[in-house]
Amino acid sequence: MTDAESETRKAPDPTSDETAGPAEPAARAEEAHAELQSRLTRVERILAPGKSAARAVEGGVLPAWRRVTRGESRAAVTLAILAAIALLAALPDRIAPHPRWVLPGLAFLLLVGLTIANPKRIDRQSRVLRSVSLVLIGVISIANAVTAARLIVDLVRGTGIRAPGELLLTGAAIWLTNVIVFGLWYWEFDRGGPVARANARHEYPDFLFPQMATPEVMPPNWEPTFVDYLYMSFTNATAFSPTDVMPLTRWAKLTMMAQSVVSLMTVALVIARAVNILR
Repeated sequence: MTDAESETRKAPDPTSDETAGPAEPAARAEEAHAELQSRLTRVERILAPGKSAARAVEGGVLPAWRRVTRGESRAAVTLAILAAIALLAALPDRIAPHPRWVLPGLAFLLLVGLTIANPKRIDRQSRVLRSVSLVLIGVISIANAVTAARLIVDLVRGTGIRAPGELLLTGAAIWLTNVIVFGLWYWEFDRGGPVARANARHEYPDFLFPQMATPEVMPPNWEPTFVDYLYMSFTNATAFSPTDVMPLTRWAKLTMMAQSVVSLMTVALVIARAVNILR
């Protein structure tokens, strides 16, 4: 064997594991540093949420419900309002508010005006539009409250609708309209309403959704829309208490309490009356 061949065999291969070895501790150190940084961020989020949010803005990882977004689509809330108007219009004449078509017709006209002014996404800031939206929800609320009061009076007195099937359908229509109405109120007032949420004007929410408490299980572009508030209203009306969404502010707690009371009275009286008629 020549001296050249011996030197060639002794020379280290730049692609061998011996040269790659020192890089492995460095990679492990970087992974440990990243894991430590992640844990510190979680602790900081718990102890100082405001400071954590500020750092998240700098890093570009702030969740969608805390940053400026496009605004949600109008389709879902429009369909829900149309369903509530249709349910009010389909009620028996004895229960429906009179003049019969005034309140449903007024609600429909207000909905048409809102749709024309802001047809696709709810992102236009206007006091007039917000006032019209509140009036619309108020009209539907008044109409449903009148029908619910008339039904409850008839149930307590033992008068009114005698057919069990018609009674159950009427009670279900009022109950479902109540779910839609309270869902609209939650949606309209949480963090200042849909436009204020899209513009991230309020930092602290009135309702704590599960996705807010555990953001790591959801994509960063998640934010509550009307469907989330409608689901919250439905579960509150069926369980008579909060389920997965927790009210944080006093008005939210009182509103959910009022919905539970109305729902409980309607369901209990309608079912009791229907069973009594069947017997």
